[in-house]
Amino acid sequence: MTTGTPGTADEAPLFGPESPFRAFFDDPRWALAMIRATVLEAAHPQVGAALADNSTFVTHPWRRLRNTFLSMRRMFDTDPTVREREAARLNRLHARMSGSDSRGRAYDAMDRAARAWVVATLFESAVTMCRLSGQPLDQDSMERMYTEYRAFLAALDGDAGGLPEDMKDFWRYFDRVVEDELENTEAARVILYRLFDHLPAPALFEGAPALWAAGRSVVGPLLGAITVASLPEPYRRRAGLPEMPGASTLMQGAYLAAGLTRFLPAGWINAETVIETLSLSPGSDDPRARTVSGLRARMKRASALLRLLTPLSGDTGPDPGRASSAATGEGRRSAEEFFRQVLDQTGDGHLDWPDLAAMARELATRLDLDEPEETRLYDAFAAWWRELQAALDTDGDGRVSAEEYAAAVPSLAGPALIRVAEVLFDATDKDGSGTIDADEHRTLFRTAFHRDLTTTDGTCSRSAFVGDFLSFMAGRRTNTPYDPLLADA
Repeated sequence: MTTGTPGTADEAPLFGPESPFRAFFDDPRWALAMIRATVLEAAHPQVGAALADNSTFVTHPWRRLRNTFLSMRRMFDTDPTVREREAARLNRLHARMSGSDSRGRAYDAMDRAARAWVVATLFESAVTMCRLSGQPLDQDSMERMYTEYRAFLAALDGDAGGLPEDMKDFWRYFDRVVEDELENTEAARVILYRLFDHLPAPALFEGAPALWAAGRSVVGPLLGAITVASLPEPYRRRAGLPEMPGASTLMQGAYLAAGLTRFLPAGWINAETVIETLSLSPGSDDPRARTVSGLRARMKRASALLRLLTPLSGDTGPDPGRASSAATGEGRRSAEEFFRQVLDQTGDGHLDWPDLAAMARELATRLDLDEPEETRLYDAFAAWWRELQAALDTDGDGRVSAEEYAAAVPSLAGPALIRVAEVLFDATDKDGSGTIDADEHRTLFRTAFHRDLTTTDGTCSRSAFVGDFLSFMAGRRTNTPYDPLLADA
């Protein structure tokens, strides 16, 4: 079978409305499959090391979910121009990720074998998802979907040579990698045993930490058990992953229950709407915010009652003091809170280049920047990192600890940070007018990340924009548009 090429005249085009992959976008089973695929990706030494050093999936899982979903939408878009643009963006992002793992082995996010494995896990997990939910794909649908995934890889690498051309050879390839190459990496362990147990609340549940912690304490271990039970048995054995008694039955039931959603009326479940609703922040002028505010008030009452009845220790939910101060518009973080919530993007307890690169990556993604603007933004953040390192790295280990930051309590508004703000302003000022109008402001913060402009003429000048950005980054203010953009999960 020849793969990676458009369909014939008698066949629907690849990535079209009838695409097997596109049918999974709004399928609840896809959430389980994506978790499984992410663990298999992270178990690859190259991918796992890149995730451990550069990813924000621990501290900002909901943001990562949104960005992954958006990227997949683009990569499987019917318009080839959209696919090519997203592939170029992903390649620029991955080209900035390289280093060494904890055992001194080099990794490179542009490694072709590793990138092929990522695509392979997505395809195999989709097939497994259908099988476990009692709706196995027929051979034609499976082969057509494999063709799409090879075309996905070809869009990234220029060809699909990293994956076997014939699907029968794919299963031999997949089994070989599982048997010979996967490891019990730090990234895989974090996903299975830390992420689910310490999953931060999305913006929708902010202000209801007890309610969120109670639900997480039940659902977290179950998700971990379901995921472990669904992994290939050779990997579970090699990695020494314990399987909870009854986990296989639980896993089968979860996939079957999710598969029953096929009987719901079309359009009842929309993944994009669900993700955006979870991300709605307090004060958003999104039309759905009023409904969410009412729901949030009910959750707060339920959370307060739950806290009285069953006090929870070790809760890592949002700080109630922060929520109340933010409501007044006068909230300020302590140095420790600011370090943890804003600066330490990767959640490893230190500030170094990957943390600032994650900020640049998020802003570039939100603004959908092209290569020249994206490079300017990264360069500005790199200069800021050099400035911070010179001022704060007192022990010379190449990174800034929370203690070093708290001891210095510096003003971060140096020349390099001002340059970051100016580059961000230029990227937002699409018409080059020297001011940002309301539409451009909304473009920057998108649906759940914008607020009303406070200027009288409805525009924001360069100096006002830079001042607002510096107030957030240096003054540690809460209740600004940058909180949901850079601080919230």
